Amino acid sequence: MRRNGAFATLFNLLFAAFMLAPIIVVIGVAFTPTGYLEFPPSGISFRWFRAILDNPEFIEAAVNSLELGVLAACLATIVAVPAALALDRGRFSGREALLAFLMSPLMVPTVVLGIAFLRFLTLIGLNGTFSGLVICHAVVITPYVLRLVLASLTGLDRTVEKAAISLGASHWTVFYRITLPSILPGIVGGWVLAFITSFDEVTVTIFIVNPSTTTLPVRLFSHIAQTTDPLVASVSAVAVLFTIGVMVLVDRLYGLDKLLIGEGKHV
Repeated sequence: MRRNGAFATLFNLLFAAFMLAPIIVVIGVAFTPTGYLEFPPSGISFRWFRAILDNPEFIEAAVNSLELGVLAACLATIVAVPAALALDRGRFSGREALLAFLMSPLMVPTVVLGIAFLRFLTLIGLNGTFSGLVICHAVVITPYVLRLVLASLTGLDRTVEKAAISLGASHWTVFYRITLPSILPGIVGGWVLAFITSFDEVTVTIFIVNPSTTTLPVRLFSHIAQTTDPLVASVSAVAVLFTIGVMVLVDRLYGLDKLLIGEGKHV
């Protein structure tokens, strides 16, 4: 196997440093003892982490973001899985139009989506409600689940399904016992990606939230607009550490290799 040269190694190191530098700076600033943004910090202090507990609006916003992300990701998965099965196995009129429609949230600017959602929710009386927020986020993140599930279905060997049907298994049994376990990495990966996207969404959300349904990214955006202090860095550091913890837990319970590339074939 050909090894990377010195230039390629240096480029990889610089690229990794470029990607990790913002996270390192945010975490470093979060531990500063001063009342202003300082990096590197002049000392180590948990002052701004304790300040999170003195600002219950951040905790409430974080809870809202977690609930919203879970519900929206589940709703998007419920829509995306049968849609992916229909698009992969069906040869019906309008198939390409349906695929383009389901993927369209990736092509429409988020500002346009936010204004459209605001108008739509106002018409049906759901503007500012948590239910309306879940529906809008589900629309935005459905393409992420759909793409990964379609990718899993593309590489699926259907001979096992045909054999099960020829032996008398019902279509539901085939789906539950054969198809679902085979595409599970795509479903789980899509759900995780959809959850992260929903948790991090700002532009669309800011059009349709009210004070009782404010999410953590919107709360951080509003806080930055009013003042700049290390509290934002401490909240961001907690979010980063939470994400790392989730990924470690997923790796222990399921395996990131299975989540990202599937079971794989042993040669």
